[in-house]
Amino acid sequence: MSYTALYRKFRPDTFEDVKGQEHIVTTLKNQVKADRIGHAYLFCGTRGTGKTTIAKILAKTVNCEHPVDGSPCNECETCRAISAGTSMNVIEIDAASNNGVDNIREIREEVAYRPTQGRYKVYIIDEVHMLSVGAFNALLKTLEEPPSYVIFILATTEAHKIPITILSRCQRYDFRRITVDTIAGRLQELMTEEKVEVEDKAIRYIAKAADGSMRDALSLLDQCIAFYLGETLTYDKVLDVLGAVDTEVFSKLLRKVLEGNVTGAIQVLEELITRGRDLGQFVSDFVWYMRNLLLVKTSENIEDVLDVSTENRKLLEEESRMVDSDTLMRYIRVFSELSNQIRYASQKRVLVEIALIKLCRPAMETNLDSVLDRIRILEDKMENGIPAPAPASSGKEALPQKQEEEAEEKEPIKPAVAAPEDLQYIKQNWKSLIRETSGLFYQMLQNSVPKYNGNTGEPKLYVEFQSYLAQACIDNPENAVTLSNIIQKKLGKSVELELIIKRDSKEARTGLAEISVDDILKDKIHMDVVIEDDF
Repeated sequence: MSYTALYRKFRPDTFEDVKGQEHIVTTLKNQVKADRIGHAYLFCGTRGTGKTTIAKILAKTVNCEHPVDGSPCNECETCRAISAGTSMNVIEIDAASNNGVDNIREIREEVAYRPTQGRYKVYIIDEVHMLSVGAFNALLKTLEEPPSYVIFILATTEAHKIPITILSRCQRYDFRRITVDTIAGRLQELMTEEKVEVEDKAIRYIAKAADGSMRDALSLLDQCIAFYLGETLTYDKVLDVLGAVDTEVFSKLLRKVLEGNVTGAIQVLEELITRGRDLGQFVSDFVWYMRNLLLVKTSENIEDVLDVSTENRKLLEEESRMVDSDTLMRYIRVFSELSNQIRYASQKRVLVEIALIKLCRPAMETNLDSVLDRIRILEDKMENGIPAPAPASSGKEALPQKQEEEAEEKEPIKPAVAAPEDLQYIKQNWKSLIRETSGLFYQMLQNSVPKYNGNTGEPKLYVEFQSYLAQACIDNPENAVTLSNIIQKKLGKSVELELIIKRDSKEARTGLAEISVDDILKDKIHMDVVIEDDF
């Protein structure tokens, strides 16, 4: 006899065998017992959560000759025929390949005939969202007023694609993702029945990797058993088969990243690739690992949510004290973006390496969370001590440290005076410089023009206002001081500043002109210059 996959071999035959969907099972059993069976059902949920399974159980139950507490007996002739797929009363249709109007018209013609055996004809339409617009329209009337002996069960993974006219004619049931504990418990039961030795840790990892799908969990378990046939299935063997990464590797990688050790992080990645680990799975698992770290750091009594062993939880608690929440959220953001990109990328390794470099070098990004990470790195360096660079030689005799400190206190360092060419920088960045001012002064500065005296070439900046209303700003000496400090902070040099109004410059001053690259370069290189771009 040919081998049967685990998910097919152990597909539930009764409502009691269904795991993780108790809210749906209870409702359907009560409907059957009270003989309040609906004419149209819509089962929504992710793959492998039991939609088709429950649809078949319901089809058997409504036709069962001797139902037991709202479930099929699985012993009568009708139940056996439905289980074997030979019953004419249960029609399964794959809407992915039978999605045209003609397919629905065939159904409309068939429903006119009563079932030859049993009470109901049950139509199970899987992936119903794949039907065409015309097919949905053809189904509407039949779905709204079917014969009393017809039941429609529509199943879909994408309920948002179902027209509202169809939704309003169905009883909708949303299937939940099955919890890790439920999946692990079911897998353990089946492995006991199959007489296969599996470590609890391996079972839990498979249950977690299934992402809420019982069918996926059984398929993964089937794959692992086949690879190590006849051997005890351990946690390490499961990691090998699934191309997954152990938690200890994530711990090692995170420490390299926190140190800013790009080479070390890339070497850890190289080891994973050499061992044949799947990069897509690695990215997803690393995001989950950092999520666990963030939960440990920000919450208390989180053991039930973490779903990790006691040993790993202690490791997480230790590492959570090494990193702050903002940094963790930046790491999660970078790798979450990578998770979306890597799925269809041809150069997966390059993308992962770039992401690791971003984690190690927050200066590569301009986001707020990267700035906070850069501050963290600077604080760490300050706490550990940063070796100061040797001071440049000033030509003075060396002084004892105490005398040198006293001399520095007596003689504060003055910033250098701006040269004429520095004024070009001010013009180029004028809009950003004045943005740090406020109020009326900022409003007047928006239409101002920075100029200098072209006759003398002195490094004095004239700020020419275009409106006489700026006189109030000129009369307030604090405005000139504020703007001068802003320029000095950006330029690193002091600038002599004078505020004027446009009419004053025409009457009282000569030689003032807008600062231009042309004038400065001509003065420096003594030859004509052609400026292609207007700064």
